Amino acid sequence: MAASTSASQFGVVILTMGKRPVELRKAIESVIRQINVDTDIVVVGNGWEPADLPVGVKALALAENVGIPAGRNAGVELVSGDTLFFLDDDAELPDSHFLERMAALLAARPEIGLIQPRVVDPTGVVAPGRWVPRLRVGDPSTSGPATSLWEGATVIRRSVFNICGGWPEEFFYAHEGIDLVWRVWDSGFIPWYAGDIDVYHPVINPLRHEEFYRMNARNRVWLARRNLPVVLEPLYVGSWAGLTMLRVRDSSARKAWLAGMREGMSVRPSGRKAMKWKTVWAMTKAGRPPVI
Repeated sequence: MAASTSASQFGVVILTMGKRPVELRKAIESVIRQINVDTDIVVVGNGWEPADLPVGVKALALAENVGIPAGRNAGVELVSGDTLFFLDDDAELPDSHFLERMAALLAARPEIGLIQPRVVDPTGVVAPGRWVPRLRVGDPSTSGPATSLWEGATVIRRSVFNICGGWPEEFFYAHEGIDLVWRVWDSGFIPWYAGDIDVYHPVINPLRHEEFYRMNARNRVWLARRNLPVVLEPLYVGSWAGLTMLRVRDSSARKAWLAGMREGMSVRPSGRKAMKWKTVWAMTKAGRPPVI
């Protein structure tokens, strides 16, 4: 870990299930190589006990897979630093100034609460548009406010993270990044997409199975129920229901998605905090009202 007299201190949480040891090692070493910042690193084993870690890197073994958001949250209290950095085990920082540039951006722009970098496949495969966190993708190298989130390399002020209540643990998987971004907006800060700061991550076709569609739908409903003014809840859920029915042709996938919607409506998520109307307006001005 880089030693520095700088005030830039990052608490780094790397989440892993232990299934990608080579990639995990690269992720850890890419953080250790960071210069002009202090880093305090913990590797969280989600249902796995991390072993053979570099000297100074902490390990947290969770007895079972508690899901992505809860696994990330579990590591936060074990690291110091006014800024948190969440890194997936298959992501890698391409140069030693990545965190230094993040710190400089936060110092220069106090209104920014969270930053997502541009995601680049190191082999040159074009990254999918969904990794650019805005409705109109445009040029991926162009920076601007973020209205969604690719969660694999997320920088956030610890104070903002605490205000937001952390990652929504009940979600387990899918859309936890949108929930966090909405809450950053509502806390009075701007989530930012740094199109000029790269992180490496391979382009992988995610497997689409029935469990994916169920959780995707359930968490869409929970997003609305946790965060939106009541009048906007059916607009958001309805827009995604219509879009999914147009996109998804497989009958079993549709059935799973509808089951997830029913689950989301029948089970009330914890931690509801309806966003302010000025937040709705701020997100609308940023290019994506929270009903799309």
